[in-house]
Amino acid sequence: MIRKGLAGGSYRPLTEDSIIKIDRTVMRVIEEVGFEVNSETALNLFEQAGARVDREERRVRLPQAKARKLIGIAPPEVRLCGQEEKNDIYLGGNRVYTGTGGTALYIYEPTTKQKRLATLQDLKRIARLVNRLDNIHLFMLPTYPNELPIEQVDVNRFFAGLDNTTKHIMGGVYTLDGIKQVLRMAEMVAGSAEKLEERPLVSMIACSISPLKMDANYGDLVIEIAQRGIPLVCPAEPLCGATSPVTLAGNLVIQTADSLMGVMLTQIVKPGTPVIFGSVATNTNLSDFKYLAGSVEMGLLNAAGAQMAQFYHLPFYATGGMTDSKVLDAQSGYESAITSLLCALAGANFIHDAAGMMEFAMTACYEKFVIDSEILGMVMRAVAGIRVSDDTLAFDLIKEVGPGGNFVAARHTRRFMRREHYRPNLSDQNSREEWEAKGGKAIWQKAGEKAKRLIAERKYQLPAEVREQILSEISGIVD
Repeated sequence: MIRKGLAGGSYRPLTEDSIIKIDRTVMRVIEEVGFEVNSETALNLFEQAGARVDREERRVRLPQAKARKLIGIAPPEVRLCGQEEKNDIYLGGNRVYTGTGGTALYIYEPTTKQKRLATLQDLKRIARLVNRLDNIHLFMLPTYPNELPIEQVDVNRFFAGLDNTTKHIMGGVYTLDGIKQVLRMAEMVAGSAEKLEERPLVSMIACSISPLKMDANYGDLVIEIAQRGIPLVCPAEPLCGATSPVTLAGNLVIQTADSLMGVMLTQIVKPGTPVIFGSVATNTNLSDFKYLAGSVEMGLLNAAGAQMAQFYHLPFYATGGMTDSKVLDAQSGYESAITSLLCALAGANFIHDAAGMMEFAMTACYEKFVIDSEILGMVMRAVAGIRVSDDTLAFDLIKEVGPGGNFVAARHTRRFMRREHYRPNLSDQNSREEWEAKGGKAIWQKAGEKAKRLIAERKYQLPAEVREQILSEISGIVD
């Protein structure tokens, strides 16, 4: 049973009073402290929209009323489409979806316990793998093709996604020309520019620099993407004690303000632009203030971020499911599970990095994609909660069976067993004797076998004529 788009929100780390206090502090930051904006075009747009602009400091400050008006223009729901409609997802409210993330530079191979540089071929294989993992709902481009020059990265990453999975493709972008190439390619797949805007098969990410800074390149990228009407994520990545206050509440203020800066810019560029409020917020190792990816605080911060997104009526891109472990061990499992679970139960709309990522998000692992899909199946079962009705309470059946009886052969058992209980595809639930008879394999070994099998099943997803058109009309694609 595939579970996606279920309503979360049962876990709320912030009280209603706390949400109001964070919002008021965020608005004071926007109005009194402001942002450093290094894109000249963005600076002009903010000024035209009524912001106070200090040209010498390149500082933008918006009155609270204006900020709230711009935030209110952004759509409360964003649809991200797959090449097959069954893969469409609807971000908004407290509906929960999960996906991959990136961009990892390395691939970990558990048989050798070593890592190597990721290639374009890895990205294609991972796309084919994720296409068959039902608990991963969206394919965010998870690795960086190290062998390619930067001017070829954008078009090759998105082509690898579109050609190897029918799920929605999301990814970061690096150049303006790359954006144009990717959108031209996506228009070919969709059928036209109008059809792509109607059914966006791709979405993009442009991240601000915490605290309170937008660099020239990403400011220009935000403007280009918004002008084209393509869904855009505007995440921020404040680190406790490093690029934000060390307290979680202070981090939330920076994360919220930074992401809202991108949200507001998109609505100035093109009101109604489908934009996604986002968080990659986490804490740091207090001995050296380096980034942590698997801490419980990351789960708390992103769960709270979901509440802030719900407060502003914005779709939310959360971060969870990663680990700081360098191998596939118990740490890898419990860190990934805890952060994904906290985000999902809080109603985070899209949990990115929820599969395949390890070692401070620098490394991806084929086996971990499969293992994390199993974890996410359990997470989504937790989000579904417990259904209570006359049918599930089963009083008549209990009365019929009576003391000392059993329910094994009951029609009620057959009717509910598959939809009531999560059935793992990877976990071993056999006796020791049965497990040994099947080879006594560790979970990562079973995951590796499954990954190889799924990757080998199908090579291309794009129709042959569309694939041929893309390869003939767009330069720089490595087939």
